[in-house]
Amino acid sequence: MGRLKAVSIFSGCGGLDLGFREAGFDIVLGVDSDPFSARSHAVNFPTSKFFEGSIADFSQSQAIALVGEEQLRDVDILIGGPPCPPFSKSRFYRTDKPRAMNDPVGEVTIGGYLETLKWLRPRAFLLENVAGMAFKVHSETLEHITETAEALGYKCQMKVLNAADFGVPQIRQRFFLVGTLDAEFEWPSESHRGPLQADSNLPGWRTAGAVLSDLDTEANANDAGHVAGGKHRELLKQIPPGDNYLFLTAKRGHPNPQFEWRKRYWSFLLKLSPDMPSWTIQARRSNNMGPLHWKNRILRIEEVKRLQTFPDDWFLDGKVEQQWRQVGNAVPPMLAKALGEELVKALSSQASKAEAA
Repeated sequence: MGRLKAVSIFSGCGGLDLGFREAGFDIVLGVDSDPFSARSHAVNFPTSKFFEGSIADFSQSQAIALVGEEQLRDVDILIGGPPCPPFSKSRFYRTDKPRAMNDPVGEVTIGGYLETLKWLRPRAFLLENVAGMAFKVHSETLEHITETAEALGYKCQMKVLNAADFGVPQIRQRFFLVGTLDAEFEWPSESHRGPLQADSNLPGWRTAGAVLSDLDTEANANDAGHVAGGKHRELLKQIPPGDNYLFLTAKRGHPNPQFEWRKRYWSFLLKLSPDMPSWTIQARRSNNMGPLHWKNRILRIEEVKRLQTFPDDWFLDGKVEQQWRQVGNAVPPMLAKALGEELVKALSSQASKAEAA
């Protein structure tokens, strides 16, 4: 059986798409409203067509105009991660903002995903989001998604996966919902183990130091453009690698406390340890919200790409802020590939059974 066909929506710069391409899928069409992502995707996926615009404006007729009716026949999978802010942890603290489908962004993006699923009717779909999508407070949204998919004939299953368990040097929890029409899908097995799994024969989590050490060259050593900490620059230097602002609190026994216990976001002055995976890479570059380098500076784009498992030569359009946002919003390609490989197995096995019958 040849390569399978995928349609990608909310494609970004292509983290999910790259993993699926490496697993054996051809990305026939991508969709995103961000012009920087659209230009990045065009360079990294030169044979794929792309719709630049809101998912609310994306339709079957526009897809046909871009790739032709023949290409949209028998699409194997629809993949995509609707923008996550309405389902993120921060909405528990930002009570001034609506959550889930009450947020217009959530309503449009989830609705757009399901509308595309209805007219495309692929053999399978994968929907990705923040781990918070699995929280009880979002059960109504999940029920809406699964009930819609099941009414179309899909068998659905969902799981939260930690990217570090699949070889990504980053602790990044993500929610995945997979639906198949006929194929029997199984979740990928972990390739790496965390520190609490001492009885496992798997190799330990990959560390930030292991993947970044060769990038910290003498030529980059005095990069003033990446100074971190802002007005707290000197305090940042006191924080040990792998710790955050809580180190400078009375509860942690600091002799000269600078902050109150848990009065800041957990990522405030959060510093990487070279002996651990990175904490979750955020979508916004900041000089005081981590993860920050253990040498008290903001990470470079080259380093952020490594921590997300993008190739060093992966093209990103825009200035550093736009590039960072694209990488921070992406699914780590290595995790995406693990999922893609299992979906290739499931879909190929079902196709073989159908041919034999």
